[in-house]
Amino acid sequence: MSSTQSGRTEKLSGWGQYPSLETRSIRPERYALLSEACATERSCIARGQGRAYGDAALNPAGSVVATERLDRMLAFDESNGLLRAEAGLTLGALIEHFVPRGWFPPVTPGTRHVSLGGCLASDVHGKNHHHDGSFGAFVDSLELITADGGTRTIGPQQEAELFHATTGGMGLTGLIGEVALRLRRIETAYIMARHRPARDLDELMALFQDPEQDDDYTVAWIDCLSGAGRGVFMAGHHALTEELPPEMRYRPLELSPRRTLGIPFNLPGGLLNGFTVGAFNALYYRINADRQEPFVTDFGSFFYPLDGLDRWYRLYGRHGFIQYQCILSEAAAAGGLQRLLDILQNRRQAPFLAVLKRMGAVGAGHLSFPQPGYTLAVDLPVAGVRAQKLAAELDAVTLDHGGRVYLAKDACLTPENFRRMYPRYPQWREIKRSIDPDNRFRSALAQRLGIPHE
Repeated sequence: MSSTQSGRTEKLSGWGQYPSLETRSIRPERYALLSEACATERSCIARGQGRAYGDAALNPAGSVVATERLDRMLAFDESNGLLRAEAGLTLGALIEHFVPRGWFPPVTPGTRHVSLGGCLASDVHGKNHHHDGSFGAFVDSLELITADGGTRTIGPQQEAELFHATTGGMGLTGLIGEVALRLRRIETAYIMARHRPARDLDELMALFQDPEQDDDYTVAWIDCLSGAGRGVFMAGHHALTEELPPEMRYRPLELSPRRTLGIPFNLPGGLLNGFTVGAFNALYYRINADRQEPFVTDFGSFFYPLDGLDRWYRLYGRHGFIQYQCILSEAAAAGGLQRLLDILQNRRQAPFLAVLKRMGAVGAGHLSFPQPGYTLAVDLPVAGVRAQKLAAELDAVTLDHGGRVYLAKDACLTPENFRRMYPRYPQWREIKRSIDPDNRFRSALAQRLGIPHE
């Protein structure tokens, strides 16, 4: 019996630990076994590092194909930074290998513990999205393993429609086997950063729109409990060697040691409440608002602060949480964001984390999340019926303000709202039906949203 046929059934969830579903998982040891999984499994969906928050990498009606062992680097062109690698390679492993050589991922989410395949399937965006594009904009080609077990090499210049259906397609067009990704040159392993405090949401948005405050990377933290939406605007760029203090210039690409604090068990429910989160927010605002002069920091602290807290989802207890991330149109964002914050306050939710970013371009993928506007992401300590009700309220505001929800974070969206938020879905659906007529690639997310059958 092959390794793809001898999977085991286990209870799996996304990073938010909600929902948690019984799913058969298989872990191919060799790349060739991916084709066997596609050809023999009743239905399957790829699962990289399990960092999607909701149910995108779950498939209780079939199997999940774990790709973590398929992580080889296959080729690298030093002249242009083009890396070809298996899709299970993580950004963390890429960074460990290439930062000392002067290269960095072109786009990165808030954790390095994600696979290349996962980044492409969800078309991740980073703090630099409004400048350069989301992850798919830097992929020259990929190898897609289709429902019949065959392989197709596709890209922006080769089978472009299928490529754009796969970019942001949440793994539903096939298994992404290999990725050719263009890295970006860097001089140092450090970020030159600066912070600006803002008393309310209007000040934060003005900072995003001020060309003098702009930089390669911009993001804002929001205190959702403050009422007015006070926060800290953070900007930075990869530091040049000449920007480093003299004592740091001798080894500018040396990686800083990583310190990780583990959360050994689920914390008791109610520990994250208005009082504790409010105290944390006040301290965080005071510390970071005082750092207005440019300062040098390691890239890990700038891009991946939560990676220093292993299994931080345990802060929310055994019931888990949802991360709600939406984007609102540029013109309607100010009123919509305030309305979202008002709902969270009125429902006495206590977001431990709230992040605001500005985006400037529509993602090329048919189901890509990015569009011009502002995206807000909040962690909410709710699950089950409470999560559904709260998400429905937030969805209504998002729709009223020309927005959409990020599928890689979603656990609650309805089929009707999904179709209203993603107007290119009919085009995507036709490509899905042509490449996967028997709907072999399925997930709990797809089943919940009625993809592709109607």
